[in-house]
Amino acid sequence: MSIFLLDFFGSACIGVYSLITEKMGIIPPIVSENKAEKLEEWLKVDVIRTMIGESVLIGALASANSNGVILPHFVREEEIKAIKSVCSEINVAVMETKRTAYGNIVLTNDFGAIIDPRIKRADLKRIADTLGVEAVPGEIAGLPYVGSLAIATNKGVLAHPLIKEEEQELLVNVLKAPVDVGTINCGIPYVATGLIGSSGTVVAGSLTTGPELFIIGQALDVVKENE
Repeated sequence: MSIFLLDFFGSACIGVYSLITEKMGIIPPIVSENKAEKLEEWLKVDVIRTMIGESVLIGALASANSNGVILPHFVREEEIKAIKSVCSEINVAVMETKRTAYGNIVLTNDFGAIIDPRIKRADLKRIADTLGVEAVPGEIAGLPYVGSLAIATNKGVLAHPLIKEEEQELLVNVLKAPVDVGTINCGIPYVATGLIGSSGTVVAGSLTTGPELFIIGQALDVVKENE
């Protein structure tokens, strides 16, 4: 149960470029082999090297848990095949809507999902069915971009510092995990942009400070690893 620091191509916004669940990780092919191997070693998951719609913004465009993955309409067939080649049992939903940044509007773990309240009911049901969990509309800090404003593992949730009490209660009830607040990368409240991980290990952006790491460790029940 550890926490590590990392950057991708000089950027501490590692959550924008990658997606991690309890079973798999998706990173761009241009991430170095050394860093891909580190992620596999740290997170104990199979790392898939592909893009989403030929974009490296994987964490912003896609959302996933152990059961399923939500993808935008412009994902390419070979990218889906790359995911299925490693996780053959995973449910895949290609959302045929104008919305594309599903990583920013879906917050999920293996117990539940909080969805941007502007999502249509039929699309919300499809997301719930694909992820295999209860999915409910919700906001964080009065904002609909729940996927970028928090990170959820099966052991804890770290959310934007301005989350409201009723929003926090909803996250606890739906995600079945305790909720704490914090920032990433020296004060960024959009914590999912710089934090990835699973129940056993999380990886934070390289600009994350000591006090931030302490809060992350408390919230997600992990400790800083001395590399």
